[in-house]
Amino acid sequence: MLPQKFLDRMQQMLDGEYEAFISTFGQERYQALRLNALKTGLNGNRASELPEAFPGLGFAHLAEVPWAENCYYYDASDQPGKHPYHAAGVYYIQEPSAMAPAELLEVRPGERVLDLCAAPGGKSTQIGAKLKGEGFLLCNEVNASRAKILSGNVERMGIINAYVSNETPEHLADIFPEYFDKILVDAPCSGEGMFRKNEAACEEWSPENVGMCAGRQDGILDCAARMLRPGGRLVYSTCTFAPEENEGSVLRFLRRKPEFRLLPIEKGIFGEACCDGKAAFLGDGGLPCLEHTLRLWPQRVKGEGHFAAVLEKAGELPDEYSNPSLNGFVTGASEKKLTAYRQFCQEIFGKNEIPLGREGERSYLRFGENLYMVSGRFPSVKGLRILRPGLHVGTLKKDRFEPAHALALALPPGQAKHVWNLVLQKASKQEGFHEQGVSGFQQSAAAYLNGQTFPADGEKGWYLVCVDGFAMGWGKLVGGMMKNHYPKGLRIPM
Repeated sequence: MLPQKFLDRMQQMLDGEYEAFISTFGQERYQALRLNALKTGLNGNRASELPEAFPGLGFAHLAEVPWAENCYYYDASDQPGKHPYHAAGVYYIQEPSAMAPAELLEVRPGERVLDLCAAPGGKSTQIGAKLKGEGFLLCNEVNASRAKILSGNVERMGIINAYVSNETPEHLADIFPEYFDKILVDAPCSGEGMFRKNEAACEEWSPENVGMCAGRQDGILDCAARMLRPGGRLVYSTCTFAPEENEGSVLRFLRRKPEFRLLPIEKGIFGEACCDGKAAFLGDGGLPCLEHTLRLWPQRVKGEGHFAAVLEKAGELPDEYSNPSLNGFVTGASEKKLTAYRQFCQEIFGKNEIPLGREGERSYLRFGENLYMVSGRFPSVKGLRILRPGLHVGTLKKDRFEPAHALALALPPGQAKHVWNLVLQKASKQEGFHEQGVSGFQQSAAAYLNGQTFPADGEKGWYLVCVDGFAMGWGKLVGGMMKNHYPKGLRIPM
């Protein structure tokens, strides 16, 4: 039930490839996941090594996505969303074509990066993994309910160096002039590339909506231009085929912002997926297919429709460039407010700090009972709607501290004194750790994710509960029972 005006335009655009394009709507869509390089297991192994090192995943058909690091197609018979590894943040389920824009951003550890239209978080968490805990990531979403989903995914993937904000691009541009090294604008669009995946996008489509989206994209791109520092890199992407929102948005932007230029994209890894120089029709005239932009066509690649362009801002950074945000740097909480937190760290790690971030550069922000950590000189949160200002480490309740779920997901388990490990397959016992045997795994893991307590022996206190060596949440051992601290809102029915 594709809209006729959409079909007419696509036939004009694709000519001889039109029938092959239309046939994809009757085919199964490709599905993929991205292994989390930030996730560390008990033995120091990384989740990105998982296909070879962890047969417990149980997927029989993993195949590499050629254009994205640590990304794999999985078979329709696999159900990764129901696996405990998913709850532990071992991987993120992501549409394969949508993995390309964050790769094109070429993020390096230590950079300041903005994902301006970030929900639900696939590209933000992809960027976070590339930063490796160094630098600063601002993940923004203007829609409040979608911003909460974004915040949850940033938490699940164990990202420690990110803010999640719920702001307009215009307000962010006022606070962060020429602040970011890299910016991703995965713009809200008419969603034509998602018609096969999302029936609602098809039902909501109209030529008028395409024009409205194009106008909105112009405003978002102008805000991004204000926030990018000289010499910085901007990636613009959409999941639509509409030339008005793709080549049209890029051309209009370049006319408004002559200080920007298009950079070539290495298209070899995409095969024949790229734009081939044919005219794409816009209204009554022709809009040339820009040579340096990228179009992913579903009849050519194992993925949905996507568009991307890489832009660079003219200029170079002077030596000792810092350029703080308009509100300056974040101010941490006083040490006297951290007594209970320090005691917790001694109990769990044998020292006064958690083993995350740079030593000597950690600051703590207190919002009511909630305590957050940032590592480095992060921007002030003054005047911003922030859902997650760094890593949520826990809550301070009078004279006691309760660790946050986000802290468990970010921790390397080998650093904790007390670990309770639920394993997926038989493994030799490791000294100092408790393990549930393979016969008891399904019941024990399901019970933990369901929020149930279970019998346990050991020294009383907080335990980092793991699945196959990957941290999954907290438990507190009291009187031979492991009290469950898996968040109520995340619990999975048995």
